[in-house]
Amino acid sequence: MIGGRDACSGPSSHQASRPQSGRGEKTGSQVFEIIGEISQAETIASGSGIREIARLRKIHGRGRWRKRKGIARIRLADGSFHIAEIHWYEASGIGRKEFKIKELLSAE
Repeated sequence: MIGGRDACSGPSSHQASRPQSGRGEKTGSQVFEIIGEISQAETIASGSGIREIARLRKIHGRGRWRKRKGIARIRLADGSFHIAEIHWYEASGIGRKEFKIKELLSAE
């Protein structure tokens, strides 16, 4: 899938055809995988407060969209592990979409 638009639980490779097996995400030219759970998750915008709400609805469908952020352990394409702040969009009945790395907090 292109643009990091996969939103599933558990680690795996980046493929849209595997919706229950993993979160391989692409941000810019960097592919990453979320390892484990996302901690400290919080909503940072919802509904009309999301700048990209029209695009989200067009691509993924209508829903109660929220922009969220949290901390997660990730593995980059080069195999290195990091703790990072990640952002994503989420809607009930649709799931988590478009993960992106906002900041690498530490390397492991």
